[in-house]
Amino acid sequence: MPWTADTRGGGRLAAWLLLGVVLLAGCSGDSQWRLKDISGLLPRLSFTMTNQAGNKVHGADYRGKVALLYFGYTHCPDVCPTTLAKLRRALGQLGREAKRVRVLFVSVDPERDTTSVLRTYVHAFGPQFVGLHGNRNQLDALVKRYRVTYGYGKPDAHGHYEVSHSSGVFIFDPRGYPRLLAVQGDGADALAHDLQRLLDTSRASGVARR
Repeated sequence: MPWTADTRGGGRLAAWLLLGVVLLAGCSGDSQWRLKDISGLLPRLSFTMTNQAGNKVHGADYRGKVALLYFGYTHCPDVCPTTLAKLRRALGQLGREAKRVRVLFVSVDPERDTTSVLRTYVHAFGPQFVGLHGNRNQLDALVKRYRVTYGYGKPDAHGHYEVSHSSGVFIFDPRGYPRLLAVQGDGADALAHDLQRLLDTSRASGVARR
C-alpha cells in the first residue's frame, strides 16, 4: 500500500477506504495529470483547527489558493520530513507561482505538537507551509471526512511513542474542491507539473486570487 505510512513501532494502517479512492481515480482520471485524479470523490475542504500562530482557522480561509492537505506529526522519523521536503522541492519549481499554494500540515499527535512546536517545524520548510492542530473532536472529524485513519504505538519506558498515519497528500483547487492525490511514489517533478497545471486552469477559469 504505497499511500500508507508504517512508522517504526506504530503498526500497519488499515486505510482501505483510501485505497478505494486511488483505484477509482486510476480507472477514471484525466490522463494529462501525473498524479491520481480524485475529482468528485471527496468533499470540499472544510475544517476548524488552530494554526502555528495560535489563530483559529477554517478550510474556507484557504479559498483562492491551491491547498495541499497532509496528515503527519513532528516526531515522525522519516515519512513526514521526506514528504514535506519533496513538497518544498515541487514548490521551488513553481517560482513566483508558489505564493498561490499552501501546504496544510495537520498534526495527528496534538498532545505533543503544540502551537510552538508546529511553528518551529513548518518554518523549516518555507512560508507556504502551515501547521495545524486541534482537539480530538476536530482532528477525528477531519480524518473521517477524508477517509484516513491514524493510530498510536505503545509508549516506551520514557513515554515516547510513534504514530501510524496516511502518507497521501490531498490537493484541492482554489475553490476548495478535491482534485488530486499524491502518494509516496510520486516525485517532485510530477507534483510541480500538476500544481502548475491546476494553477493555470484556475487562472483560465477566472478563479479569484488572494
